Amino acid sequence: QVQLVESGGGLVQAGGSLRLSCAASRNIFSIGTLGWYRQAPGKQRDLVARITSGGSTNYADSVKGRFTISRDNAKNTVYLQMNSLKPEDTAVYYCKLLLGVVDYWGQGTQVTVSS
Repeated sequence: QVQLVESGGGLVQAGGSLRLSCAASRNIFSIGTLGWYRQAPGKQRDLVARITSGGSTNYADSVKGRFTISRDNAKNTVYLQMNSLKPEDTAVYYCKLLLGVVDYWGQGTQVTVSS
């Protein structure tokens, strides 16, 4: 079993920045694909950014050029640097680790961007 713990959410003004972190309980990061997802009230959970074990990344169109995903396998941690935040980025952000065919999810961290 793997546990993921997100941190770094909070309240920020539009145009500001936040860095989210997601730490895993086991040293298995290096072989999995990691992703950040978000879910706003009344909406489905959508992919924000993803990084493979080889370091390849992809982003949702809405965050390209503003968000950056990175991973530190030695620390079992994945990060999401969020710049130029907009009110529409307000959501609960979740990290996910995909190992083989199994998904592991964190509990989520709230990000609120005020206008």
